Amino acid sequence: MKAVAFFSGIVSWAAAKRAVAKYGAENTTLLFTDTLIEDADLYRFLREGAANIGAPLVWLKDGRTPWQVFDDEGILGNSRMDPCSRVLKRDTAEKWIAANCDPMETVLVFGIDWTEDHRFDGDPLPGKTRRRGVKPRYNALGWPHVEAPMMEAPYMDRRDISDWLRREGIARSRAYDEGFAHDNCGGGCVRAGKGHFAHVLRVRPTVYAAWEAGEEGFNSKRPGKPFQTILRDEAFPATVPVSLRQLRERIEAGGQIDMFDIGGCGCFVDAA
Repeated sequence: MKAVAFFSGIVSWAAAKRAVAKYGAENTTLLFTDTLIEDADLYRFLREGAANIGAPLVWLKDGRTPWQVFDDEGILGNSRMDPCSRVLKRDTAEKWIAANCDPMETVLVFGIDWTEDHRFDGDPLPGKTRRRGVKPRYNALGWPHVEAPMMEAPYMDRRDISDWLRREGIARSRAYDEGFAHDNCGGGCVRAGKGHFAHVLRVRPTVYAAWEAGEEGFNSKRPGKPFQTILRDEAFPATVPVSLRQLRERIEAGGQIDMFDIGGCGCFVDAA
């Protein structure tokens, strides 16, 4: 069997290490899909991590940033729809594996750990599935062999994986040292919540400013149409859109923010 390991951060590094132990470096390919707005230190980590794993790294680019995709699609990404992930991650990767791999002889390997089974198997609600995980998604697309090695024993949390990286002589990307739960899109993410963006504002204010400008720039190209936002306030009976400018002004005024509203990353998980 051949293995294609979707490669992006520390958990996917660990998953790829286990894939190589199982299938061999000569039978494993690392696959990274670049949004073109990643943090520079993630790019450093990917190169060092791939060299450590010993398998070839395929670096894919659609050629657009998420903001260009939003303009082209006419939709701003949010927790309920993610045109950026669909176009730049899922579609780009799926075109490559369809052109280069045999579904019957290829295992797709994902960096999902034992705390994230909803990302692998799906997020079920009574009578339906809110988000389809990577396994049912790729099974439905005709890929019967889908694995998440970090969901299996020996179980490791991210501190364990960070210790493993240190033993291998690799520094994890700085996003984790700055308190981020993931290292995607330079720190921002359309699936993130207000707590996450409050952290971005505090730790990476220039990134926050770029996302705030991107949100306003997207809407400025749609005069007369409703202002689209990434975030929303939960309210009864309906949610209320909240712009990144409004969130920043609320924080600067000392307003209350739900710091547990982190949201969820999952570029290869179907949106709600």
